[in-house]
Amino acid sequence: MNDSPGSHTLLYLALASLTIILLLIAIIWSHRRHRDPKLRIECQASIGELVPSLAGLTLGTAVAGNAVTVHENGAFFDVLVARIGAARKSVHFETFLWSEGALEKRVADALSERARAGVQVRVMLDANGSGKMGKAARRQMEGAGCKVVFFHDNSFRNIGVLNDRTHRKIVIIDGLEAFVGGHCIKDEWLGNAEDAHHYSDVSVQLRGPIVHAIQGAFSENWTGETGELFVGEDVFPALKPEGDVLIHAAFLKPENSAPAVKILHHTAICLARKRIWIQNPYFIPEPDAIDAFGQAVARGVDVRVLMPATSGSDNPMVQHAGHRNFEKLMRCGVRLFEYPDTLLHQKIMTVDGIWSAVGSSNFDDRSFETNDEIMLGIKDEAIAQRFDAIFEKYAAGAREVDLEQWTRRSLWHKLKDHAFYTINELL
Repeated sequence: MNDSPGSHTLLYLALASLTIILLLIAIIWSHRRHRDPKLRIECQASIGELVPSLAGLTLGTAVAGNAVTVHENGAFFDVLVARIGAARKSVHFETFLWSEGALEKRVADALSERARAGVQVRVMLDANGSGKMGKAARRQMEGAGCKVVFFHDNSFRNIGVLNDRTHRKIVIIDGLEAFVGGHCIKDEWLGNAEDAHHYSDVSVQLRGPIVHAIQGAFSENWTGETGELFVGEDVFPALKPEGDVLIHAAFLKPENSAPAVKILHHTAICLARKRIWIQNPYFIPEPDAIDAFGQAVARGVDVRVLMPATSGSDNPMVQHAGHRNFEKLMRCGVRLFEYPDTLLHQKIMTVDGIWSAVGSSNFDDRSFETNDEIMLGIKDEAIAQRFDAIFEKYAAGAREVDLEQWTRRSLWHKLKDHAFYTINELL
């Protein structure tokens, strides 16, 4: 063993370097962490009576006078491309996942055509999720006059926020109508969920005063990346009532506070009195949420969750991470359904048949704590019934997880569940 002064110096330098590295990692990590309080609520009123409270708790305002149209699967893009083509003043487009392919060309062509026609086209793409964007599509859009910006690119200035991604999928046309949901720009989102290569998803088309809130969500990230503030009738026109639906938007993520999307989901679970039906591709509830589900079941609430099986998921590791808490959920009385044939990508929760949440957020702490997301709270029985019908359509082809059989799953399956759960916020 070498005990020379030089070896001690090298050891001290190594320990000092390691300490500095660990300290820097802690600083970078804590810089973007939110407080994680144990959320609780005591209230006997129904969720239908408490929409203004839900909106206020999530730092928004419930606005009436909106019209909502639900779009499923690949048919959504027929409507989206047509509405982009009808734009006269502005198109704002933000998404997480954009990959080279037929759908990319279709959307890029529509955006480029509008830019050449003099429409202001702003495109915000997540630098991580859209890393497989085709170079030709980007050149085409920028050449046509589209402003294309990548959120949190891999540069030193973003070192503290590289894990923070924009997971939102929103489009705003002329400041008059908006689209919010789960659809991504990748060929798997075409078709009608007929096989493993064609996914299921849901987005909503909105007209009315709520569009200002969606525009505000887009401007948050656009301004943060570019410094550009857009104003005026082309982007924030006066909005008149277009229907009779009450909606609020949750998307803010205040520093050192629980994010609005997390508060929205937890509060809605705690307010349920009859039914909670969830459709989500990545369902990894934290212990507080599992306890809230158990308390809901104890109140007589019918709690069901529909998600893809590992055979249908685009990321089986996430599904295995979710499996880790299946037994606890079922012992609480939650019914779990796994769909084997393709990815069910819709992010929907309905409560008591009168209120719904729909948008971009997965039911996991990566979405709740880290990503930039957007969810809409919608008070409307017809919309809730439409979402529940989608649940029932896919649940008919799903397998309900049986507790007794689940406890007998293989040791290898259990090891994978626990291993992937430890890194679930990074998946």
